[in-house]
Order: sequence, then C-alpha cells, then structure tokens
Amino acid sequence: LMNAAVAQGVEPAQIAQHCDSVSLCFSKGLGAPSGAVLAGCRQFVTEAWRVRKLLGGGMRQVGVLAAAARLGLQHAEVTLRRDHDNARHFAAGTSGPPSVRALDSPLWSISPAAVETNIVMVKVQGAWPSPAELCDRLRAVSEEEVAETGQAVRVLLLPWSARTVRAVWHRNISARDTELARRKLEFVARKCQE
Repeated sequence: LMNAAVAQGVEPAQIAQHCDSVSLCFSKGLGAPSGAVLAGCRQFVTEAWRVRKLLGGGMRQVGVLAAAARLGLQHAEVTLRRDHDNARHFAAGTSGPPSVRALDSPLWSISPAAVETNIVMVKVQGAWPSPAELCDRLRAVSEEEVAETGQAVRVLLLPWSARTVRAVWHRNISARDTELARRKLEFVARKCQE
C-alpha cells in the first residue's frame, strides 16, 4: 500500500477507499522491527480481534514497537522513494557503464519501463541459466570474482517463476549496494557467456 501510494503520488487512503479491508506491515520497507495494522469495518475488525485473541496473538508493552512504526510512517515517502529510485537505477543501468539493459542478449532482460516501485523483474531467456541457477550464482562468491573485481558481493534474489527472477529494494539497500548488485549481475553474465 505504501509503495503504491508513493509511486502514484497519492495518499494511502485514496487507494484504500476502494477496499473492504487493508493490512499494512510496518516492517520491511517502513523499517519497524515488527508490527502491522488491520483496518476495515467495525464488524470485520471486531472479528479479527476475537480471532487474534483466540489464537493467542497479542503482545504486552508494544509502545516501543508502535513508536518505531510511527517513525517509519513519518519517513515513508522519503524512504520508499529512495528504494524506488534505486530499483529504477538498477533496471536502467544508469549508475555507470555498461548498463544491465546492455545484457539483454541471450541470458536475461529487464524492462526499466515496468519498474514502478521497489520491485524489478528479471526475465531469464534461453535454457540456461534457470532462475534458480542465476540466483545461486548471484549469491555465491568465488575467488575468481574477488580477483577480478576486488569485491566479494552476495546478491539475494528470488526465483519468481519458471522464467523470472524478482529483485526487491528496501530501506537497508543503499545506492552503493545497488551499484554493487548491478556489477555482480554483469560479472555473472560475463561468466555465464564464457
């Protein structure tokens, strides 16, 4: 909800008005250690409250967590906009040559126009590497990588489907981290093509 609101330049309520209920997680992009809020009509919230109690859910002394959630909400626009910018820079390869898009050839492609928030989908082309193999190679660090690049970089992506890998940015991934991830993808591309 928050990523969509920031990307569209609207208040979250403008999106939520079309929903019967809304759940918002305060961790991940907003940076709180935990916590979520559930909103809806009185009857829905009353039933959710009853089920939460029935299942043993509940915490005492949650003021500290609530304070972290509040801080995350207060800084959401700046934080999430930075995440979106980093995702776009990765997809467009604008942080330095050569660009990730230049690697469209036989291995994978990225559509910068499709990046609207903090998520980049990498379409894996051809029979090799598979999304899982690509993710394994991006996660691994070899002596060869350190010797060639002077860096030991692990990039954690998720095989999303049979031909797609998903990359997601959050508040703990900096512009520098984004550049290192882009370089790692270039390194892996070079090694796969060799």
